[in-house]
Amino acid sequence: MTERYTLSVLVENNPGVLSRVVGLFSRRGFNIHSLSVGTTQDTHVSRITIEVNGDAQTVEQVSKQLSKIMEVIKIKTLRDNEIVKRGLALVKVKVTPKTRSEVIEITSVFRANIVDISSNTLTVEITGHERKVNAFLELVEPYGIEEIARTGMTALERGTNTLKLDK
Repeated sequence: MTERYTLSVLVENNPGVLSRVVGLFSRRGFNIHSLSVGTTQDTHVSRITIEVNGDAQTVEQVSKQLSKIMEVIKIKTLRDNEIVKRGLALVKVKVTPKTRSEVIEITSVFRANIVDISSNTLTVEITGHERKVNAFLELVEPYGIEEIARTGMTALERGTNTLKLDK
């Protein structure tokens, strides 16, 4: 059965690591749904958060292959009910003098931020779970979306569960 899996991968912060990790997925025929990368509290280590659709056996096999990449430090498959997961979208919405206040109201309801205003567009920054971002997009779509830029989802385990380096 195909499901969405979230993998958290700690890697050495070296040139080419991301290319090797992503290359492994493409060689296996996986389409990465979402990808987010950034340094951790240790500037020598980056966290790669990957969302991928597949079955449990295939995702486990890919995890085993990932662990063979020299710069990969740790890998964990995260469960949706045990994580905090967020993404960011910048959305440029068309507005007129009549619709501007409606779009501002929708933005407010979603606790999003207006980060740029022009005479005929509002650029909105929205963060949250993918469902929240998609719901916002559905509501502003009738006004006209000029442009969208989205990050991949990033995730951390809830509470005291951590994927951290062994010291």
